[in-house]
Amino acid sequence: MSLPPLVEPADELTVDEVRRYSRHLIIPDVGMTGQKRLKNSKVLVVGAGGLGSPALLYLAAAGVGTLGIIDFDVVDESNLQRQIIHGQSDVDRSKAESAQDSIREVNPNTNVVLHQERLDSSNAFRIFEPYDLIVDGTDNFATRYLVNDTCVLLGKPYVWGSIYRFDGQASVFWAEHGPCYRCLYPEPPPPGMVPSCAEGGVLGVLCASIGSIQVNEAIKLLAGFGDPLVGRLMIYDALEMNYRTVKVRKDPECPLCGKNPSITELIDYEEFCGTVSDDAQDAAAGSTITAGELKQMMDAGENFQLVDVREPNEYEIVKIPGSVLIPKGEFLSGEAFAKLPQDKRVVLHCKSGARSAEALAALHNAGFSDAVHVGGGVLAWVNQVDPSLPTY
Repeated sequence: MSLPPLVEPADELTVDEVRRYSRHLIIPDVGMTGQKRLKNSKVLVVGAGGLGSPALLYLAAAGVGTLGIIDFDVVDESNLQRQIIHGQSDVDRSKAESAQDSIREVNPNTNVVLHQERLDSSNAFRIFEPYDLIVDGTDNFATRYLVNDTCVLLGKPYVWGSIYRFDGQASVFWAEHGPCYRCLYPEPPPPGMVPSCAEGGVLGVLCASIGSIQVNEAIKLLAGFGDPLVGRLMIYDALEMNYRTVKVRKDPECPLCGKNPSITELIDYEEFCGTVSDDAQDAAAGSTITAGELKQMMDAGENFQLVDVREPNEYEIVKIPGSVLIPKGEFLSGEAFAKLPQDKRVVLHCKSGARSAEALAALHNAGFSDAVHVGGGVLAWVNQVDPSLPTY
């Protein structure tokens, strides 16, 4: 369905702007009026990472007048495989500032507003309010629900994208004209059930595919042409190279945008989504050691078995000396227990500590009461013990 444009046109385009946007201006659906609307628009991009990188660059190139960037992180070398708005010289710089520099190179006419803070329930309304539309480039469920709920309560459209390995999804959530994110995903998945890109990986170019679709939808909404992805979920499979869409209907019982909403204010989204399960938190309490303590145990010749619960491809990248690989899934299924020694203390680790905490809970429930895990995982080992090893 065609929707009315979000933004009124700016008064005029300069001669330089006419030259810059000439390929838009000769498209009848865009034309001078559509380009003036883009000039007058304000778009907030949440995250200057994998999806935010192409989104910011193409929004700027398209002539969006004001771009807000919310990101409190710094550029890491592992980002450069997909976060094309940053370069080698930007490593350890603020992502927001790095993105701002790249945008200025693409289009000096675009006004860039930086929000270098962690988005949460205390600042979301303040940050979102000045913008016409929100583009979400985040990769965690807590922030997605926060962005969605803020947009619904403020009456703003939300262009959403998601990527993982070879798969991508995109949609437009706008409660005034269709479903919201909660209509599609009423509840977050159980903690640890869906791995993040940092755990499972992502094909770098997939970010460009989905990020560009998000920009396409944003431009259509701002300028008021075409058929936006409101009420439709677009699914992209890069391995099979196919796109398909499925209808998403507004849930009349949705607690946020339904007939009788029970959510009328922002909540604690970390608690709502959870980072690890309650069982994992209980298991880790009092059963967590540091990477330094693990090194001391090794140096002292203590009798224990170090088990890496990551996946085989991660184990090939970097490993802690002496560790054996038993992926987390085998702990959850119970298959791992027969592989563990009965005469040694078991010490688990993963990349950062989240998965090993889940495996630790299963291990404690199976009777391995003295088992512990390494807080911070292999990343902590590299940072605190052996910086010569790679990270990912």
